[in-house]
Amino acid sequence: MAQSNEKAEVAKAVEALKALLVEPNQKGLEEISSKDLSYGHSNGLVEDQKTFVESLISKKYDFVTMDLTEQTITITGNAAIVRHILTAKTNDAGKGPGTANIKVLQVWQKQSNGKWLMIARQAVKILS
Repeated sequence: MAQSNEKAEVAKAVEALKALLVEPNQKGLEEISSKDLSYGHSNGLVEDQKTFVESLISKKYDFVTMDLTEQTITITGNAAIVRHILTAKTNDAGKGPGTANIKVLQVWQKQSNGKWLMIARQAVKILS
């Protein structure tokens, strides 16, 4: 039962992050992610928390819409492993309208105050 509640809490955090990726604000992005964040893109670029936030606020990466499917959540101690497929319409600065269709791994950590923070994320391209 406790693990089921934790999965629901993590799912809620993932949904909050999704909303922040589409409508970013600095405070929200900083509050949902760890100061030690490692955020990996499908092109191999890895950002820290500061760069992750700046990239979204500046519209370097601009998600217009986003859907998450095939999501799984596994709780291990105070960590959660989330996997899903992310499909989005994008409008990245300098690139114009586009799409994203990637597999994503997120790692969340439950803090002493009970809040879940994203500590790592890695995206990979879906191979045909």
